[in-house]
Order: sequence, then structure tokens, then C-alpha cells
Amino acid sequence: MISDKEIQYIANLAELYLSEDEKKRMSAELSQILEHVEKIKELDIRDVKPTSHAVETENVFRDDEPIKPLDREEIISNAPLIEADSFKVPPII
Repeated sequence: MISDKEIQYIANLAELYLSEDEKKRMSAELSQILEHVEKIKELDIRDVKPTSHAVETENVFRDDEPIKPLDREEIISNAPLIEADSFKVPPII
């Protein structure tokens, strides 16, 4: 089981304030995670190839074909505010 001192250290690193109940719960949960990691370490994975996905993936790209651009007037008609034939947005300070 992870000690209260270790839980407090982790909470400080994460800049979290934990109540006493939360510290107890985190201690139990983190201890379970570490126990699970120890079980995983026991597995023989010498013949397992490294992978970035659990399932086989394939890139799917559409063909890069030129298309007719959208009509400017139609696009501008959807804007809540228009100024000088452009979208008008509130200033961000």
C-alpha cells in the first residue's frame, strides 16, 4: 500500500488538494494500479512486436482532386455579423 506521505507528495506534484478521504481512496487505487503493473511485468512478451494500436489500422485518404470553391455570397449569408464583405467578430483582448 502506498503511504500517506507518498500520496501527499504526488498530490503536491500535481498541485492538488486532497481531503483525508480522497487520500485514502487514492492510496487504495494507486496501490491496485501498481499491483496490476507488477502482474503485467510477469508476462513473457519477447515475441510480441511493438505496436501503437491494439487493432490493425490502415490510412484512408481521399483523392486530392480540385473542386469548385464555395460561393462567397452563400458563405457570408450565414454570418451573424458582416462588415466590408467579411465576417465581423468581436475583438479579443
